[in-house]
Amino acid sequence: MQPTVLLADEPSGNLDHQNAESLHALFAELSRDLGLAIVVATHNRALAERADRVLVLADGRLAPSDGAAGMV
Repeated sequence: MQPTVLLADEPSGNLDHQNAESLHALFAELSRDLGLAIVVATHNRALAERADRVLVLADGRLAPSDGAAGMV
């Protein structure tokens, strides 16, 4: 199977730092090499900083962010 989108909800929430970094690198590799779109719901600032686009949920609405700095 060759999906075009990967959905991940708090994918590194229960991982130690080293394994979380490995997962983040894998996401970047899949996106770059396979053109896979990855949609992630996370509170992890390091992961959000690697994203091409960051949206934040505030007061029940999605809003663009200028990067992970706007993450809550």
